[in-house]
Amino acid sequence: MKNYALGAAVMALGMVNQAQPASADKLDDLIKRMDAIEQNNKQISKENAALRSQLLRAKPAPAATTVLAAPAGKPAATATGVATPPHALDAPEIDAQGHGFLEHKKGNPLTFYTPGGEITAYGNFDISVDATTKNLNNFNLNGASPPVGKFGWLPAISTNTSYLGVRGFQHLPDFPLNFVYQLEVGFDISAVPSTRESNSNLSNTVNGSLFNRNTWVGFASPEFGAFKIGKTYAPYETSTGGFNPFAGQIGDMRVVMGNTGGDNRVEFGTRLSNSIWYESPTIGGFQWNALFAFGQNRSSINDNIPAGGSDCNGGNDPTSGGDLPVTCSDGGFGNAVSTNLSYTNGPFYATVAYERHFGVNRQSDFGAIYGLANNPLQFSTNSSNCANVLAAAQLTNGTGLNPAGGTTPFLANPQAATNYLTLCNSDVADEDAIKIAALYTFSTKTTVGGIFEWMHRYVPQFLEFQNERQRNGSWLFLTQELTPNDSVSFGWAHAFHTPGDIGQHNSAVLVTNTGVQGFSLPSDNTGVFANNQNQADLITATYKHKFGQNLTWYTAVAATINGPSAHYDLGAGGRGVTTDCHDAFAASGGLASNPHCFTGPVLAGASTGIQWRF
Repeated sequence: MKNYALGAAVMALGMVNQAQPASADKLDDLIKRMDAIEQNNKQISKENAALRSQLLRAKPAPAATTVLAAPAGKPAATATGVATPPHALDAPEIDAQGHGFLEHKKGNPLTFYTPGGEITAYGNFDISVDATTKNLNNFNLNGASPPVGKFGWLPAISTNTSYLGVRGFQHLPDFPLNFVYQLEVGFDISAVPSTRESNSNLSNTVNGSLFNRNTWVGFASPEFGAFKIGKTYAPYETSTGGFNPFAGQIGDMRVVMGNTGGDNRVEFGTRLSNSIWYESPTIGGFQWNALFAFGQNRSSINDNIPAGGSDCNGGNDPTSGGDLPVTCSDGGFGNAVSTNLSYTNGPFYATVAYERHFGVNRQSDFGAIYGLANNPLQFSTNSSNCANVLAAAQLTNGTGLNPAGGTTPFLANPQAATNYLTLCNSDVADEDAIKIAALYTFSTKTTVGGIFEWMHRYVPQFLEFQNERQRNGSWLFLTQELTPNDSVSFGWAHAFHTPGDIGQHNSAVLVTNTGVQGFSLPSDNTGVFANNQNQADLITATYKHKFGQNLTWYTAVAATINGPSAHYDLGAGGRGVTTDCHDAFAASGGLASNPHCFTGPVLAGASTGIQWRF
């Protein structure tokens, strides 16, 4: 400071000398003023030193440091226990709409802003305690051995339709549509995630893998609608979602509706992979959806797993249920289309929906009828199609394979071989379904609705004797809101009988009008299947109570009343634990499984559970 002052003085003195001659008095005054400035600087320095000493005495002890392990090749980090302030930003992360990244959106607890868009988390937790039986009545065994194992009441804990997901959108500059997306995964609460396997079917799909449920990306706007690509429930299924207050419960309407054969798989209520679809905006109350699913199957008869898939189209692993041939011959199909048109006007809603599966392969049905499971070469032959099955049959002694009986192989019976190939190859055919539905909510908070459905399999007339996939179905339901938090619902579904049946463990024997099982080519259907009574009814009821906005407790009871040759389930279409027709005989699952399916039982059960949606 002193040097600075002296330098300034010299400069000032120089300027004075340049301006006018110096005098002794003026020089003395200048020196005195400089000494005063120097004394003042010394006083300021002392005060600064004292203040610094006070601050050092008041400083807290440093926090204990911890050296954190660092990845190989990187220096270790040190944690002081004191939060490290964030680095200064060159500019705040604010988008064109004035929102920061992941800023919470007011009014929706799980919606957050992203740059130019939003992202929302959602989910459903559903778990129940059940008790069900598949032997509420004494059904007719028709001479078959009785069921093996626990065919009566069985308690269980079931994880029902449970999932987690995120969905959102992103604004696109200078483009009329937003980018939209959804990622969804199912999970089990009461069981360890794994492949889906029961004693009668097997799926390679893992419940809990990312992202095994409805997942897609696309473009959308209120004016133009939405174009999406991915996997999803088809419009045929979603168009009547509001008609099912029993979704995921033991009385789910999908026990009958959309379920052609009565199995746990719901053919016309399944999730379709490799799909592209359009959802129109609502105009004058009308709204339209259309979907196309790529079959992606190299096989001309759709008995291969689709390219890029893990299961056969329609669900199931090729070895599911011990079916032969060991291919996608238990309902695998190629391309699929699905569409619906709906109309909404206040409390009234109506829809018509259609879906078609192309080239559905059900050759395992044909094989099951004629005892191919007893073929000693079933595990050593690559039975990828009917011709290979026939070739294997020609090499055996014909026992169990020759429809005429005896030990004569097919090779010695050319007509039987020709008829076999004709019938077997014809068991790859299109299947479709159409339904109409309507519901109305009255001012009394009473909602009533109904659905009528037609399902058809396009096989030649000579295969109608085993056509169990063609029938009609109906559904009626009523929901009454008792209080804002309490409601009761009742439902009744009826499955009409089919033209034919492939037969089960204790059901009637197939007989054609020639007396030879299936190998004739009849000109009509007279006497093809005697006494085919595979109709069924589902009766169900549920009570629900809401604990706030998200948590619901429910109690449900249901019964499926099967006709003598029917085997409809209890709980198909979304439950983790289902009650079906099979006993415990040889029920290890997959190709080695051969459980007996008993037709005609009355299945019944009660269930209570909780559901948390957010």
